[in-house]
Amino acid sequence: MASFTCQDCGKTFEVPDATLAKYPGWKPKHCLSCKNKQNGTTERNRTRIPGERQALRSPAATREENLTLSEVLAKYKAGPKVGVFTDGAADPNPGPGGWGAVYVIEDQIVAERWGHEPHTTNNRMELSALIAGVSLVPEGTPAVVYTDSQLCVSTIDKWAQGWEARGWRRKGGEIKNLELVQELYGLFKRRPELKLCWIAAHSGYRWNEYADSLATAYRRAKR
Repeated sequence: MASFTCQDCGKTFEVPDATLAKYPGWKPKHCLSCKNKQNGTTERNRTRIPGERQALRSPAATREENLTLSEVLAKYKAGPKVGVFTDGAADPNPGPGGWGAVYVIEDQIVAERWGHEPHTTNNRMELSALIAGVSLVPEGTPAVVYTDSQLCVSTIDKWAQGWEARGWRRKGGEIKNLELVQELYGLFKRRPELKLCWIAAHSGYRWNEYADSLATAYRRAKR
């Protein structure tokens, strides 16, 4: 069996070789427990995206395609047309990684940023993408900031307030990526006009796919 690290909870999980063989190139990001949460309570509580399709949950639908930016724009049209879209990646995890953020209004790019690190983790890159994404929106301008990391959403919307009240300590042990969590939480506290929202990864939403392409650009000769 092949081992993977869950992007949400950070735990290691295994996938049978026979399952991976059915979907060449598929690299699962979520363990079964987190996937069930996304399809259950988490799915019911998250912000609904207008026109969102419900069926895109198969391994084939969550496969990274490693498309260039121009290829993404040519292939995908669906999804929200306004907001900030962010993504982070590391392959292997931990290993080389990158992040990307794009701010769009009426399906047009207003600003974008991207970067990479030689050795990092998926979660660090997701947090870095969100920090960069917030900076793209002028202060006082309402916007939705999208991420496909449920861990990041839960960290900022559910847990960070309590950690801060306890002197940035948590009952279960250390807070991973503390400096990035503190920076991002501080940004959202100072920017009440911004709303953090989870969006399904690799579900054909144009600007989510674009952010993914920015995050993985370091792997390609052509961005």
